[in-house]
Amino acid sequence: MLNILAMSGSLRAASTNSALVAALARNAPEGCRITVYDGLGGLPIFNPDDEGERTPHAAAALIDAVMRADGVIVSCPEYAHGVPGGLKNALDWLVSRDAAVAKPAMLVHASPRSLFARAALAEIMRTMSFAMHEERMLEIALLGKKPPEVEVILAEQTSRQAMHDALSAFAEFIRSR
Repeated sequence: MLNILAMSGSLRAASTNSALVAALARNAPEGCRITVYDGLGGLPIFNPDDEGERTPHAAAALIDAVMRADGVIVSCPEYAHGVPGGLKNALDWLVSRDAAVAKPAMLVHASPRSLFARAALAEIMRTMSFAMHEERMLEIALLGKKPPEVEVILAEQTSRQAMHDALSAFAEFIRSR
């Protein structure tokens, strides 16, 4: 059984990115378990002086979750052409650890307009030594949709098939490493 950690870079209650990672968890292919990380808002701001024995509990829980995962999926909004601070902060807690080194990772998108954040996030994660799965992209256009509309779109057969296909390809990428 592959254990995959999925993370939304948004803290909004009605986040389309959070809805997408939740839908991924519901549509995991056989042999995969997807756990949604929900601690982003509780992470303290990264400070290298707080590493080691002083690592805050919330940061240690994130580090442990990434270490235990066979792969990581991130869905991220774009704020002012960049990666939201909360997500960047979470990644900063992983920088000096081995958690990211060679860890398979895949980016998924809830908006076709987040091109700057996509490029920046991919660069950040490659620099951190994540093994990026970039062969197959999953993008389900949810931007501007209200929660009931989002749920309808994510429940459509085409969306469920796209999620299944992307997750299956990611699972093969993980297994091949």
